[in-house]
Amino acid sequence: MSIESARAWLAEHAPDLAIIEHSRSTATVAEAADALGVAPARIAKTLALRFDDRVVLVVARGDARIDNAKSRAAFGARPRMLDPEDALAVTGHAVGGVCPFGLATPVDVHCDVSLQGFATVFPAAGSLVSSVEVEPHRLAALVSKGWVDICKLPE
Repeated sequence: MSIESARAWLAEHAPDLAIIEHSRSTATVAEAADALGVAPARIAKTLALRFDDRVVLVVARGDARIDNAKSRAAFGARPRMLDPEDALAVTGHAVGGVCPFGLATPVDVHCDVSLQGFATVFPAAGSLVSSVEVEPHRLAALVSKGWVDICKLPE
């Protein structure tokens, strides 16, 4: 899976979106922001979360943090991050390259409203050295079941 499945998915659903391959790691928000020369907030991190027995992916801006109360209101439970092995099994992408494209298993994807303040954002593309530039509303239309508000922004 990984970048190959993301590339195949994008080729079928959004052929105009090119994968950006980097010569250095983009596995963390800070590394991705540095490699792309953008603010960390514009990195669209994909979080693999478990709400009781339900797994969902939430794509949020890079500097946002999960808010437990908002998460409970939206999903009926407190979120738990999937461990790296479970995240890989569910998405087909290793932690650091988890993205909403080319998933190994069917899983609901939601975009957090924190992404809406940007003209474009940069989610990973299935590897530790790849990303894609996309408009937030297009990202949501391509991969998401809808918008959620489960994050808090830095003060």
